[in-house]
Amino acid sequence: MSDRKTMKVGSRKSQLALIQTNKVISKLKELHPDFKFEVVTMTTTGDRILDSALSKIGEKSLFTKELEVALVDKSVDFVVHSLKDLPTALPDGLAIGCVYKRDSPCDAVVMHPKNEGETLQVLTVGILSLFCSVIGTSSLRRCAQIRRRYPKLVIDDIRGNLNTRFRKLDSEGRYDAIILAEAGLHRMSWSERISEVLSPEDCMYAVSQGAMAVECRAGDLEIINMLNEIHDPDTAIRCIAERAFLKHLEGGCSVPVAVDTQITDNKLTMRGGVFSVDGREAVEESSHVIFSKASGGKLHNGNQLYASIVGCLDQDPAKFVAAEKLGTEIAETMVNKGADSILRAAKRKAEEEILEEHARKRARKEASPTLQQAVVS
Repeated sequence: MSDRKTMKVGSRKSQLALIQTNKVISKLKELHPDFKFEVVTMTTTGDRILDSALSKIGEKSLFTKELEVALVDKSVDFVVHSLKDLPTALPDGLAIGCVYKRDSPCDAVVMHPKNEGETLQVLTVGILSLFCSVIGTSSLRRCAQIRRRYPKLVIDDIRGNLNTRFRKLDSEGRYDAIILAEAGLHRMSWSERISEVLSPEDCMYAVSQGAMAVECRAGDLEIINMLNEIHDPDTAIRCIAERAFLKHLEGGCSVPVAVDTQITDNKLTMRGGVFSVDGREAVEESSHVIFSKASGGKLHNGNQLYASIVGCLDQDPAKFVAAEKLGTEIAETMVNKGADSILRAAKRKAEEEILEEHARKRARKEASPTLQQAVVS
């Protein structure tokens, strides 16, 4: 190790982001008690824009760009992210140095207090169905799958951090329930608010949901070697397959793409789905790979990346190669089954909504001076 004894760690300012960052730091402190870790917080584009759905903003790296700029200019040594926020293609010179052991990747339903303990199915039947229960979520992936499974429910956008969404649910009376990542609720110690956990059969989850990633400079082998100590091989393998799948489909927050991956013994199983925004169309595909016996080859440096993730240094690289190939092959099979036409339609719709959203904002901005003048008069 070099003489560097203080590590600057980049993080978003939200409560959940800081909980995740401090969890990673605590683990590193256990392994390196002589090091000091200083958290450097930043506000990202996604944090600032709260009046538009993510799919209508029209920018990539919504929750990562500012942090990555700090990483490139060496203002921070590494950054802790929710891995699902990281695009499949990272800026040149950056890499995912490790993936922390994954928590639950599933989605969870949080009910308005009047519906506490109920399920989405209950909201669609009986007297409750007369009022067209409204479900809040900012994810097109969740929207498409919930509309497909529960067509009687009304889906409405909800933005903001978890605290803001809870306030909107409990106080505004606009939503009967909201859907959030189960992992985030557990990390925030809000498990008691979970009324229902959606299985992948009900709602496949987002690529890399539930996993935390540490992004670093690709050439910083000192940091990569340190991060390797908390790199979880099974989580890395699953997320490599999922990210390769998403990358081949060229998906993002503007298209409903979902996955379900499992590792049992020496077998990786993956199911992928692409959905139309209204949930009426879907293409799904599943496959698996059985890892061969170790080839004896080991990774001795951090230069080899798989879907932008550094392979675990003490693992056979053949597993990561196989996982990346599986994700790509499933995506290609789905494209051949018509997923590409669904994706094109979803992207066109997203582009139209982005243009409409920009036009509305320009109109509000242009009208603002007139309104202010009227008030003064």
